[in-house]
Parts: sequence; C-alpha cells; structure tokens
Amino acid sequence: MKSLRIATRESPLALWQAEFIRDELLRHHQSLSVELIGMTTKGDQWLASPLSEVGGKGLFIKELEQAMLSDRADIAVHSMKDLPAVLPPEFILPVIAFRADQRDVLVSPLGGLDDLPEGAHVGSSSLRRQAQLLSYRPDLRMSSIRGNVGTRLGKLDSGEYDAIVLAAAGLQRLGLNRADVSPIPVEICLPAPGQGALGVECVANSPALELLRPLMDANTDRCVRAERGVSAGLGADCALPVAAQGVLTETAEISLSALVADASGQRILRAQGLGKEPEAVAAEVVNQLYAAGAQEVLDSIRHIN
Repeated sequence: MKSLRIATRESPLALWQAEFIRDELLRHHQSLSVELIGMTTKGDQWLASPLSEVGGKGLFIKELEQAMLSDRADIAVHSMKDLPAVLPPEFILPVIAFRADQRDVLVSPLGGLDDLPEGAHVGSSSLRRQAQLLSYRPDLRMSSIRGNVGTRLGKLDSGEYDAIVLAAAGLQRLGLNRADVSPIPVEICLPAPGQGALGVECVANSPALELLRPLMDANTDRCVRAERGVSAGLGADCALPVAAQGVLTETAEISLSALVADASGQRILRAQGLGKEPEAVAAEVVNQLYAAGAQEVLDSIRHIN
C-alpha cells in the first residue's frame, strides 16, 4: 500500500489521536501517503442523554466501521476505553498501544476530591465513575454531562458544576495543563478497561496490517485485552459500572484488578487475578466476581436502565 485512509471522529481529541497515529506511520514509512477521513457519528450528535440510554459506546464507531466496510477508509483510530468489549466479527484490533496515564482526574476550582464541600455537584456520564465516587463520598450530587472535553470544561467554568471527572490521558493529549486538575488514585476510582490506550481497528485480513506492524506493543496489548476480557465476560457496556486495570509484573505476568458496582456505589465487588495469558486471567477474575454476587448487581443495574 502506498496510501492509507484513517477514519476518525472530528472532536479535537479524536483528531489528535488520528494525527498521532498518522505521524507514527509516517515515521516508519516515509513514502506513505496518509489521509484523514473526518466523520460525525451518532454518539457525537446525541448529546442530550447519557450513552447508556441511547445505545452505548457503539454509537461512536458504527459510521467509522461502515466507512471501512465500504472501502472509504482503511483503518480507524479509537480511545480503547470507548470501544465495546466485543467487536463485530468483520473487524480486528491489530494495534493496542501508546498507553498514557490510566487514571481519572477531578477538575474543580474547589480542589481535590477530599476538598469538595458536602453535597457538591459533580458531572460525569460514566456510571463507573459515579458509583466509585459515591462509594467514597456518598454526599456528592452526581449528574450526567455529555460533550467533548472542551465542552465539559466550559460547563464547569460557567458554574454548572462544582467539579467534573475526566480521563487524565485526554487532558494530557490535548495539552490542557490546568491548575485545577487533581488525579484520583486508582484505589478510589479504578479506570475503565482500556483507559489511556489507543487502538487501531481494521477489517480482518486488511492489507494495512503490514504497515501497522511497527506500531504494535505486545505488553500494552496483553494488559488491555485482559481488561476487556472482564467487560466481555460480564456482558458489560457503558450502562454497567465495571472497571478493570491490568499491570505487568517484573515476571511479565498480568496483575489484573477489577470491580463491578451498583448504581449507588453502596455495593462494590472486587476481584484480583494474576497470570500470563490475558484470556485466562480475565476469566479467573470474572469467575471471582460472579462468585461474589456480580449477577445480582448487574441485574439490578439493567433493571434500572
């Protein structure tokens, strides 16, 4: 292939990610021509409701996948945390790499999580974040907030919220070095599966695979696949408060932490696994969560939604 087309959403963060992958490809293939194909997805258009109410994470990728199937694009670039746990069978993720800070951050002029006054109004559309923060601070008033990073920060700065919760990686990639950002320890808010990592999606057997080979990162791939294995094993989507983080040990094993919570954060089930193979350690953690009562918690969430 002498040219490559990247399908991307047109939000500032999505464009940054696509441009980053373009630059990485050009670094390895100097004669390659790379074109960005900007697209607006249904997830970008439907901002009035939480994703859990309008179709989930798949709303952000369907148009990109259709572009690849119809040969209008060769690859698509995603934030791994925004991808459904199970892709359609036509597609693969040959590249899961370039992982940045996995933590969530609190953005607030009032300080960090412990500094917020009682009953503070905190914006987050993630049930995973809401449940964990309510477990730590049950007094907080959580409500949904949609839109790209800039839109959410604008709502905070205009006083609609006392604080909002974002992914550290997104702020870092956009170069938004604000003084009112406080990282939230993973012990308080375990990240979403895949958080901080970039993924490149393409159709199976795509001729782009050879071009993508230099971008592959086996260590990040293993950890993220273990995390996504938890989501898949629990049948989880964005409507369910599920978190997972895989970390490589000195012996190259995956140490996998995971949790599932109810909507209020009053009940949080945690599990821990260790192993070489992503699928095996994910299955071990999923079995622990089900043994601890995950099905009851998941059913209660699905009933609410």
